[in-house]
Amino acid sequence: MYHGGGGFIHSEVYNMPIWMRKYHIQKVNEFNKKQKEEIDKSTKGQSTPSNRPMGPNINPSSTYNF
Repeated sequence: MYHGGGGFIHSEVYNMPIWMRKYHIQKVNEFNKKQKEEIDKSTKGQSTPSNRPMGPNINPSSTYNF
């Protein structure tokens, strides 16, 4: 159910046996670790952008026109 984007509702988890809860938690953790590894691998070669906003490429003039 988790991989479909959904999940369990409270009553399902409350009434679920403990061994089944642990199983689903383990599977969700494995899925998240694999997904994180894939994301890290795909972004490995990319440089991270700086936090500074980029402005226009205009050099300021040293004289002011009033």
